[in-house]
Amino acid sequence: MKILKRPAPINVEIPLDPKKTIMSKTDPKGIIEYANDYFMEISGYEEHELIGQPHNVIRHPDMPKVVFKWLWERLGEKKNMHAVVKNLAKDGRFYWVITDFEVKLDDTGEASSYFARRKAPPKKTIDLVSELYRKILSIEEARGVEVAEKYLIGFLEEKGMTYDEYIESICFTEEKKPLDMKDLQYHKRKGLFVRMFK
Repeated sequence: MKILKRPAPINVEIPLDPKKTIMSKTDPKGIIEYANDYFMEISGYEEHELIGQPHNVIRHPDMPKVVFKWLWERLGEKKNMHAVVKNLAKDGRFYWVITDFEVKLDDTGEASSYFARRKAPPKKTIDLVSELYRKILSIEEARGVEVAEKYLIGFLEEKGMTYDEYIESICFTEEKKPLDMKDLQYHKRKGLFVRMFK
């Protein structure tokens, strides 16, 4: 398998159509098995370039490694995790998405594939999460992923939230005012991705 060369990032954002969904399917090791037309349109890759590639071909260097560490740990436990992610297109531009994963199990109960749906998060969500990610990334670069993970745990402990609850609180805000925990519990039962993009 020939690995695609990663482009040099440029500071130009690709606007996403809020009515469209980026979809992909990978095997348990993160190798792309399917990408829908909108994925290819936004990423700038052709189908033959994406299929068989590791999904991290679109990982932007502004993304902290600890977010993907947590993501793969959760998927390994056959659990979903909503993550806000900055992705890298073929031409070096970027786009932000909030991702919803569906873990497909085989007859023995093991993960056989991961199906992901992605939409554009609200701008206020991007503003808040990008500030947090900048801090985590600077710690990773200076002290490593393990120290950055401890920082993120402390950040979430101070807020009394899990990562998922934090993402929910910044996705459902008005004028950057977080929802209270009672509202979060109601919204959690409804499903984050469904509520945001019905």
